[in-house]
Amino acid sequence: MITGQDTNFLKDKLHEVFGYHQFRGNQEEIIRSVLARKNTFVIMPTGAGKSLCYQLPAVIMEGTAIVISPLIALMKNQVDQMTTVSVDARFLNSTLTKSETNRVKQDILSGQVRMLYVAPESLNKEDNLAFLKKANISFVAIDEAHCISEWGHDFRPEYRKIKSIIDSLGNLPVIALTATATPKVQQDIVKNLQMENAQVFQSSFNRTNLYYEVRPKKNPQKQLIRFVKKHKGKCGIVYCLSRKTVEEVAELLRVNDIRALPYHAGLDASARVANQDAFLNEDADVIVATIAFGMGIDKPDVRFVIHYDAPKSLEGYYQETGRAGRDGLDAYCFMLYDHNDIQKLEKFNKDKPVTERDNARYLLQEVADYAESFICRRKQLLRYFGESFSQKDCTNCGDKCGTNLEKYKATEHLLLALKTVQATGERFRINHLVDVILGEYNDYIKSYDQDKLEMFGKGKGEDLDRHYWYTLIRQAFMHAFLEKDIENYGVMRIGEKGHKFLGNPFEVSFPKSIDLESTVEDDLEEQETHLQDNTKAHDEVLFDLLKKLRKKIAKEKNLPPYVIFQDPSMEEMATVYPTTRDELAQINGVGMGKVVKFGKPFIDLINKYVEENEIETASDVVVKSTVNKSKTKIFIIQQIDRKIDLEEIADSKSLSFDELLDEVEHICYSGTKLNLDYYIDQVIEGDRQDDLYDYFMSAETDNIQTALRELEEEDFSEEEIRLMRIKFLSELAN
Repeated sequence: MITGQDTNFLKDKLHEVFGYHQFRGNQEEIIRSVLARKNTFVIMPTGAGKSLCYQLPAVIMEGTAIVISPLIALMKNQVDQMTTVSVDARFLNSTLTKSETNRVKQDILSGQVRMLYVAPESLNKEDNLAFLKKANISFVAIDEAHCISEWGHDFRPEYRKIKSIIDSLGNLPVIALTATATPKVQQDIVKNLQMENAQVFQSSFNRTNLYYEVRPKKNPQKQLIRFVKKHKGKCGIVYCLSRKTVEEVAELLRVNDIRALPYHAGLDASARVANQDAFLNEDADVIVATIAFGMGIDKPDVRFVIHYDAPKSLEGYYQETGRAGRDGLDAYCFMLYDHNDIQKLEKFNKDKPVTERDNARYLLQEVADYAESFICRRKQLLRYFGESFSQKDCTNCGDKCGTNLEKYKATEHLLLALKTVQATGERFRINHLVDVILGEYNDYIKSYDQDKLEMFGKGKGEDLDRHYWYTLIRQAFMHAFLEKDIENYGVMRIGEKGHKFLGNPFEVSFPKSIDLESTVEDDLEEQETHLQDNTKAHDEVLFDLLKKLRKKIAKEKNLPPYVIFQDPSMEEMATVYPTTRDELAQINGVGMGKVVKFGKPFIDLINKYVEENEIETASDVVVKSTVNKSKTKIFIIQQIDRKIDLEEIADSKSLSFDELLDEVEHICYSGTKLNLDYYIDQVIEGDRQDDLYDYFMSAETDNIQTALRELEEEDFSEEEIRLMRIKFLSELAN
């Protein structure tokens, strides 16, 4: 049996079948795990190449791989993609006729089919099971694995039966894949699939360029208008609880001279498409949407996301705020919080089954704890997803970040809290622990004889109320003295750090609690001013003028705005005021090629602005660049002009192919026109070239990760996209 342990073999097979030269991220390690017949659990963002992690092993291993997927449309797309690379893949689902189903089964039994896509419902049918028991199955891939968990955002009961079905087929290795999963969901997946010894591959959840802030919802209309006007001209999304609120908020913004449009499921399809297009094409600055409605917007330059109402879960909040700052520049995530919003959402759940209702209530409690806490927002979010935050605090989540608050010595009270957790058997949630500490006599405590514990009532005292103890226990969790019992949601257990503290107490200080509701409304304006003072080095007025000019030129030339100049380049222009062609050419991402093609109106605008505002400029302020001057880059340009194969160019300079592409991209972005047609025509089919060219013509950004997400169904490789971006920008921008 081929194990694929040889790196060259794997890369050769990758190129032979899929046309890719390099693996991305953890793909190679994941594929090795599957080839070694190990159970494998993959948590990888959309667009990062999850599919390849089971497709390549299916090609290499003997037999047929079963891929369980909940979406019929996705199955067909995957099968079509496999067919284009000459891999025999099929699907079994309700769209097939009986004769088509029989043909699929015959081909699988003959050994010619490498991959079989099935829905969990189809997998559960007796005749399908009987047939699969006769087939030679290599392994099972479970896509969208979060559907297994009742705590996932798309629970499907049929997924709960998958493990027993797999067991009936024999001792088969399993690879489970999902885009996001909290520790509870991860545990649920592992437990249900009995994958306790699986190798786990997980990407980080930390978005370092996002600024998180929660403010009390005192006068939401005034707060909203004040915030959006301070970011006038910036793109943003406002999330609301209901369609009615969406319409009201969109109208409120419009009458206050803000270009805003509504977007929710109640609008007819044509209106939704029109509003979305207006937002993508910069004809509207703000989209107002329902929290529940899944927006198909992936705009890279969203500068703020506002939650006008509370979200249903922290997972949902993380996904929604994640639509900000996808271009890597700073973006702001603000929630206007009122506990009444949580109560409204709880009412929406009253008709659900008991278990589902309880689960929803716990998820809402997490939202409330996040919003009402003064602990570092980033630390809370990462902790929620089971990721530790190495820094003490991020200092980038408003005045609630712990480093900005006065602290108090918490050693004795922390000791009491941990002893209470220990004495009660590590079996209870925070509210019950607080009851014990405060000495609350209730039937629940009496039933466990906990009123007889030494620490019962030891937490009574002036200013030591329920809020104080609840907050202290939350902080103990955030600082890893306590952990959540994944098996029993919300139950607190003592962590390794907590055990060390109990054995040998040391001094601990926690930030003093601040009542969220007691903060004044003007704090929002104060904080926004602080944000702008600390994060904006460029001239905002000039930057807005440059954006308007870019949009005008882009429309005249029928090009996406980013092809002219990208935002980071224009921010630099608005910082150093280049007034000559040579100075403009030194701006990162510009170069003389773009200066010749697009530079004159921008230079004229900057010169006029500098003169009118009596701004002094100096050429030594301009950031210098030597991107076109190095011997390596000159050599690369000469070799491309001679139509030398790119792999040969890379080898001659001891570069990897990715490193060569980095160099070529720097050359292209500096304004030099490169003709790679001789190479691209060999490695990318004409139809795929056309599709990528059309994508970049209509895209809002040339960001590679955005392209990978938007083109996921077409399964373009990162290499293909990078090569076509070079071709596109060389022809249109240089």
